[in-house]
Amino acid sequence: MATAITEDRLALRKAALASFIGNFVEWFDYASYGYLATVIAIVFFPEGDPAVRLMLAFAVFAISFILRPIGAVVWGNWGDKHGRRWALSWSILLMSGATFLIGFLPSYAAIGVAAPLLLLALRMIQGFSASGEYAGASTFLAEYAPKEKRGLYTSIVPASTATGLLAGSLMVALLHLLLSDASMEGWGWRIPFLMAGPMGLIGRYIRVHLEDSPVYRELKEDSEARLARTPIRDLFRSHLRTVLVTFGVASLNAVAFYVILSYMPTYLSQELGFPEDQSFLASSITLTVYVFMIFAMGHFSDSLGRKKMLIVACIGFIVFSVPLFMALGSASFLVVVAVEVGFIFLLTMNDGTLPTFLAESFPTEVRYSGFALSFNTANALLGGTAPFIATWLIATTGSVLAPAWYLVAISFLALGAMLAASSRSHLPTATQTP
Repeated sequence: MATAITEDRLALRKAALASFIGNFVEWFDYASYGYLATVIAIVFFPEGDPAVRLMLAFAVFAISFILRPIGAVVWGNWGDKHGRRWALSWSILLMSGATFLIGFLPSYAAIGVAAPLLLLALRMIQGFSASGEYAGASTFLAEYAPKEKRGLYTSIVPASTATGLLAGSLMVALLHLLLSDASMEGWGWRIPFLMAGPMGLIGRYIRVHLEDSPVYRELKEDSEARLARTPIRDLFRSHLRTVLVTFGVASLNAVAFYVILSYMPTYLSQELGFPEDQSFLASSITLTVYVFMIFAMGHFSDSLGRKKMLIVACIGFIVFSVPLFMALGSASFLVVVAVEVGFIFLLTMNDGTLPTFLAESFPTEVRYSGFALSFNTANALLGGTAPFIATWLIATTGSVLAPAWYLVAISFLALGAMLAASSRSHLPTATQTP
């Protein structure tokens, strides 16, 4: 019995490590692109208005999300039919490969319009592969973890997301510190993308040596016929309302995550005139706080309930988004850090709960598909476009508070969906004991 418990603990830890590394690689790339947006705008787009260049760089970032719902259908279908491990081992390989190739792209000055087109093509491959990553890793861990600690273990996924963003932020800050502007535009920007190659291979190796989740293995052994159906068809036929509700709930994460953790350094430096090095430092501090706070929120979701945590997070964003953005205008580094930490508290309350909530919303045979479709559709329509929309809203309204009001509007949408959601869990307890 003791040996079985030890093996179960080891399997759970390996599952956690595999989920962490894969998601880390994905978000290290997204951080690198977001934090290098001003450099990428210069490298890949023709000379002109700096604001237009920046919007074009963010437009490529947003367009790459178009394939996310399509990828969600494909990866979800594969994950429900062939197993979580199988889908995850291939998604990380495709993701890291596309990221690695970006590091070799020639500039606009070298090949003209072909440069941004190649960048867009690789970003769309990333969007397709990434659509299976977050949902698959969260589903995998939720099915491995014991019920009473499901929120805590599943919070590893958003923690790895923030760790990837933090690593990307620190890498870009270090490059800016060590290299001149000419060196950054010439070759320095390539370094973070080239690092994805070896990291992806490590993640792939770990995943192919894992067993699938106990819950999925039980389903496959007990009811082979259920796996033979097309999961996406079953999802729309029997769980359409749940898909719509979970899309609405995931919309807050989609917008708030990208505005606060990806777009914020650009907002501080480009819109408020904050020193670039200080804006990166502030983001690095808040990302560190996020990593530690997310586990506490995952634990609280186990004890207080997913629905209560998510509703409070929605209300918090509605009440505090505009005042917090107003406080950013003080131009004080300590105030900026305090504001970002305040946002992090609200964001982790949502993010530490959301993966478990989405996994628990769908039965095992369509869980990967349901999670992936709702989460990635929200990210495609609202998340990937958030930096572009924030920049456009400021340019259109002339108000630097426009992103805050956008956050408020999305929070109302998520609150309405959360109030319509069921708190009943479809996810059975895993067979192992931690």
